[in-house]
Amino acid sequence: MSSVLVLRLAGPLQSWGASSRFTRRTTESAPTKSGVIGLLAAAAGIERGDDARLASLAALRFGVRIDQPGTRIRDFQTAHHGVTGKSMPLSERFYLADAVFVAALEGEYALLAELDAAVRAPVYPPFLGRRSCPPSGPVELGLYEGARLEDVLRQVPWQASAWYRKRHRSRSQEGLTVLREAAADERGVADALRDQPLSFAAEHRRHALRTVVTTTVPVPGVPVGVVRHDPFDALEDESS
Repeated sequence: MSSVLVLRLAGPLQSWGASSRFTRRTTESAPTKSGVIGLLAAAAGIERGDDARLASLAALRFGVRIDQPGTRIRDFQTAHHGVTGKSMPLSERFYLADAVFVAALEGEYALLAELDAAVRAPVYPPFLGRRSCPPSGPVELGLYEGARLEDVLRQVPWQASAWYRKRHRSRSQEGLTVLREAAADERGVADALRDQPLSFAAEHRRHALRTVVTTTVPVPGVPVGVVRHDPFDALEDESS
């Protein structure tokens, strides 16, 4: 039976691009599979050109739950060439501010156990889509042995910030949105997203289409006795 590794992806800024081109760098509304696999590969010390090791991670079944959607913001950036001093093209970059997600990966226990250990003691620091977007706290939420992706995303406690839970009590009636890969034998309406990683090599990054199913799950309970050191909680306490 498969197992499931669970991650909490929260930080001041996140950016999960799936179709960014040239000077316009967009973000999806939730973490992409390529972005999360990149985070795990970095934690495990897998180099960009090691497509063989990447393949085992890319084969994991992926899903994400939107616990706190955040706000989309836009930033204009410019730079100067270090040698010539000429101005580089103005770039437009998009981020998700103050968002919280639960990401889950389903596969063989042995591989997931290695990745769980890697995120707890990473070779390279984790980041949320871009290197300029570090997480605000530990990303690991545990490894569920003998579990299914759908069940874990339904059961993991709601990870939203305390102030967000307070403001959005009605969320318990609305539920949480889940974006997950369709099971092999699953039928129904699905979307396609080009975020299935094939290679992270700088000279030929490649991604394939992936089938994504959107569902809604009831809001699970809040973890008891667990304190998440989220900077936005402190700011909310000071302003109230």
